[in-house]
Amino acid sequence: MDLSLSSIQDFARATIQNEIAALQKMMTFIDDNFEKAVKEMYHCKGRIVLTGVGKSAIIAQKISATLNSTGTAALFMHAADAVHGDLGMIRPDDIVIIISKSGESAEIKALLPFILNFGNTIIAICGHTSSYLATHATLFVNTSVDKEACPNNLAPTTSTTAQLVMGDALAMSLLKLKGFTAQDFAKFHPGGALGKQLYLKVKDIVSQNELPFVAPDASIKEVIINISSHRLGATAVIDNQKLIGIITDGDLRRMLENQTDYSQIKAKDICTIHPKCIESNALAIQALELLRQNNISQVIVTENGSYIGMVHLHDLIKEGLI
Repeated sequence: MDLSLSSIQDFARATIQNEIAALQKMMTFIDDNFEKAVKEMYHCKGRIVLTGVGKSAIIAQKISATLNSTGTAALFMHAADAVHGDLGMIRPDDIVIIISKSGESAEIKALLPFILNFGNTIIAICGHTSSYLATHATLFVNTSVDKEACPNNLAPTTSTTAQLVMGDALAMSLLKLKGFTAQDFAKFHPGGALGKQLYLKVKDIVSQNELPFVAPDASIKEVIINISSHRLGATAVIDNQKLIGIITDGDLRRMLENQTDYSQIKAKDICTIHPKCIESNALAIQALELLRQNNISQVIVTENGSYIGMVHLHDLIKEGLI
């Protein structure tokens, strides 16, 4: 079938609308069984084992990853591999979540009796209320859909979206019940920009930079040499270990625009007093916000009120925060 561009767009919108309608219906599936499932997971002394076959197995992998990243130990076990040795992954205190659209897959029907014999709690995320899986599981969480987005009503589309969203609902409800915080989240996400936003502190960056500063009576030549040698685009003006101000490249340019003779000008004459400062224990992302709010390129870093260095916008770019 040759679709025009407008027909393709209409069909894409219809696909999305189909899935939206299914998700709205899922609001009615948040019931006592769902609540019991969350509480069982909360009190679990072992791990959450997720399993399925086909597209449901892929959804199980994603939910397992979400649980792990939010403080709940989880693992994925493919249902087809389970009956060929991987059942050894299941421990007595584990909860097993089985995901299936039909609840009648041959692999699921072969696997379920063995887990029942182990005595583990089984949570079924399933699309058919009267299926073998739904009727034999300890708890049944409904993810039934009226039809797939597939025009042939065959390819798992709306059904896998429903499974994924229900998995997210379980994981986020569990997170809320545990009181899982952004600081806890950072423990499991140390890499990448996301993790750095949650744990990287200003002191971790400033320790890598040099310490530019000049005395209040330093000459313009001394100021220029100091700024150039430390490569932060600025230098602090310090008098008897007390921060007086900051001189940036911009301050020098403005001085040259307004003065013809700068031989007698000292650092204290052109510095910006009361410069923007941030404490070393602050998060690096807070330093970035301070730079953005004030449209500046560097910020003075202090520790207990004492000057210990600077953080430049380029430092934050290098750390991947932008």
